[in-house]
Amino acid sequence: MEEDSYRTIAAPAEATLRERGSRFLAYAYPVEEEEEIKPLLEALRKRYYDATHHCYAWRLGPKGELFRANDDGEPSGTAGKPILGQMLSKEVTNLLVVVVRYFGGTKLGVPGLIGAYRESTAAVLDAAQIEQRTVDARLEVNFSYLAMNEVMKVIKEMQPKIINQSFDNLCTIRLAIRRGREAELLARLEKCEDVSIEHLGYK
Repeated sequence: MEEDSYRTIAAPAEATLRERGSRFLAYAYPVEEEEEIKPLLEALRKRYYDATHHCYAWRLGPKGELFRANDDGEPSGTAGKPILGQMLSKEVTNLLVVVVRYFGGTKLGVPGLIGAYRESTAAVLDAAQIEQRTVDARLEVNFSYLAMNEVMKVIKEMQPKIINQSFDNLCTIRLAIRRGREAELLARLEKCEDVSIEHLGYK
C-alpha cells in the first residue's frame, strides 16, 4: 500500500453470528476522530441494553497508529483482541467494530469466544464495502486580489480539491491535495506574488 493512502469502509455495516445459543451482533462504522467513537458505543448500549457484553476495537490514522481493544467483561484477550486482529489482517483503519453478545446459556470457553468474535468481525468486514482513500494535506492559501490569476492557474493545473474559498480584499482558499503531491503544489504556490500559506495538517 502506498504511503499516502489507506483502506477503510465506505459506510456502516452489520452482520450476525450464532454460536451454540449465543448471538453475536457485529457493527462496523467508519470514523475519523476519537470523539466519534463514544456516541456510537453509547447508542448501541442503549439499543441493546439487555445484552451480556458490548466488546469493541477501533483503529485510527492512515497506518492505524492509534488503536484500542475492549473485552467488556469477557475473559481477557478473548474479544477485543480478535476484533482488532481482523482489522489488521484486512488492513483497514479509521473504523470502529462493536460486537454485541447475547449469552445463550452455553459457555463457549476461551478458544470458542476468540473464534466467535473473530468470525463476527470477519463477517461484518466482508459485508462492508472497503475502499482506498488518500491521505491529504490541507492548506490555507491567502493572497491579494492581484495574485488571483497566478494562484488560480496553479490550482487549475494541479487540481487540488477546493474545500472553501472567499474572495475579498484578501482572498482565502482552503485546499486538500494528496500528500505525495503536496511539495509540488507548495513550491508552485510559493512562486506566486503576495501569497502566504498555512499548513492545516493531514486527513
